[in-house]
Amino acid sequence: MGTTRDPAARLLATLDAAWADFHASYAGLSDDELLEPGVSGDWSIRDIMAHVSWWEEEALKHLPVILAGGRPPRYSDLYGGIDAFNARKAEEWRGLSLAEVRHRLHETHDRLVAYLQQVPPDHLKSGTRFRRRLRLDTYGHYPLHTQAIREWRTRRESH
Repeated sequence: MGTTRDPAARLLATLDAAWADFHASYAGLSDDELLEPGVSGDWSIRDIMAHVSWWEEEALKHLPVILAGGRPPRYSDLYGGIDAFNARKAEEWRGLSLAEVRHRLHETHDRLVAYLQQVPPDHLKSGTRFRRRLRLDTYGHYPLHTQAIREWRTRRESH
């Protein structure tokens, strides 16, 4: 995509590094381990994968609105807040198998990257509303869950 001065290339590298780190946090675990509750609250890694995916879906829904100069609705107005939104989405995703969650996680991320590759570079610079929303929903969000998974793995291994 160009030199490191290219905001799009820098952004995609940042996104990719955080994404790879997220996946590395649960690499090598069995499907049973991915379904074990208690990683983050009562959530399993599968639940965290679903959570990361639905926030990428939110990015894909709202970034075009921001790009067009609009303002996405507030979660407090629509759902009663972020926690209520997360609870609602967790319930919606509850019936999906690990394989389905894994597929949606990768498919949504691929769509997000493809979308970002066609966004005008001026919107990808630090400090824009677009970039702030992207950070909150993606590369600023994954590390929170990466850390929770790593801490859970450490707790499990020390028992």
